[in-house]
Amino acid sequence: MNPAIRLPRERLLIIGNGMAAAKLCEELDSAAHGRFDVTVVGAEPHLAYNRVLLSCLLAGEIGAPDIELHSAAWWRAKGVTVRTGCPVAAIDIEARHAVLADGTVLGWDKLVFATGSQAIRLPVPGMELPGVMTFRDRADVEAILASASPGRRAVVIGGGLLGLEAATGLAGAGIETAVIHLADRLMERQLDARAAGLLKRAVEARGIAVHLNASTQCIEGTDRVEALRLADGRCLPADLVIVACGVRANAELARAAGIACQRGVLVDDGLATDMPGVYALGECAEHRGQVYGLVEPAYEQARVLAARLAGGSARYEGSVTATNLKVSGVKVFSAGDFMGGADTQDIVLFDARAEHYRRLVLRPDAAGTRLVGAVLFGDTADGLYYLDLIRSGRDISAERADIAFGRPDLPLPNLAREAA
Repeated sequence: MNPAIRLPRERLLIIGNGMAAAKLCEELDSAAHGRFDVTVVGAEPHLAYNRVLLSCLLAGEIGAPDIELHSAAWWRAKGVTVRTGCPVAAIDIEARHAVLADGTVLGWDKLVFATGSQAIRLPVPGMELPGVMTFRDRADVEAILASASPGRRAVVIGGGLLGLEAATGLAGAGIETAVIHLADRLMERQLDARAAGLLKRAVEARGIAVHLNASTQCIEGTDRVEALRLADGRCLPADLVIVACGVRANAELARAAGIACQRGVLVDDGLATDMPGVYALGECAEHRGQVYGLVEPAYEQARVLAARLAGGSARYEGSVTATNLKVSGVKVFSAGDFMGGADTQDIVLFDARAEHYRRLVLRPDAAGTRLVGAVLFGDTADGLYYLDLIRSGRDISAERADIAFGRPDLPLPNLAREAA
């Protein structure tokens, strides 16, 4: 082929302007530079931003520009057309075009759903009252800040990652805050009982009340929220109720277009749907029965999808989920099968005074011993080291005696060792 002859570029339409879409554009820039005319369409009126920092934005620790992933100049330099504040209303698979809410029609050769997820609202009386809000995006933060002022009272429904982030932000803004959680411990999907107990104590030390085994019966109020009533009869006064008890994949647009969906948009190991030229990634995608609600799996999917779109054969075989963040000022980390079972063994280190805790879950078999899970609280410097060991699945028999002390090239933590 004459190198002077340039083939027409394919039209790539990405629906969704969140972290997954931004990462895909980053990866495409290096993997398939110049191959596509890329258009990103987002329902929110903002450029892509870091949702993990929303609690810091709520607390006033940072400003809105600080959470922006890339400037408008960056998107222009990469040749990506970004349309914000105008959601896609419909997809025509056969005609290969998308209709936006303002009537604009965009054609595409390849289509990617990166529509994320939406906050779940509980089916209880009073959920429609003014003052009941979700905590999911910048609009939610703006609405909360507009309704919040020091001296007001807020109740957060949900003691998982999202709920604790919301509670931390509210408390940081001077709001009297309580968290109610259906389970018997905070962050039960990421922490074992001891780490969750340490987290509860740390959260309460910051002035946030925590109510466990607590189920919402209804939201009370006449013209707006006045209280939240629990199933056990207790009544918690509230000027604001923040619902942060889970998310649901935004798959309705794909489902309406005839694309196979269950909890999310069904994809194979190439992130392809059952429709030729149509893909999905991030929180809207369902892969091997799993819908991931964390950033790192979305980034892993973006790397694979970019390679695929560039003509490669990369495969996404699922993610070993890990949580590595600061919750209410305390660092926590968990990865893999951190609860273990009958075929596993634990190594536990715990310094009660310093409130540093780590639990490593090992699975021995005829081929050796593997690290399959880890929970760290307080001191999380070794988290990524343990995550690498979990993902590699290599034999750690020779390192077992010292593995609890972290990476060999790091100073040993001042922890008291306890075999569990």
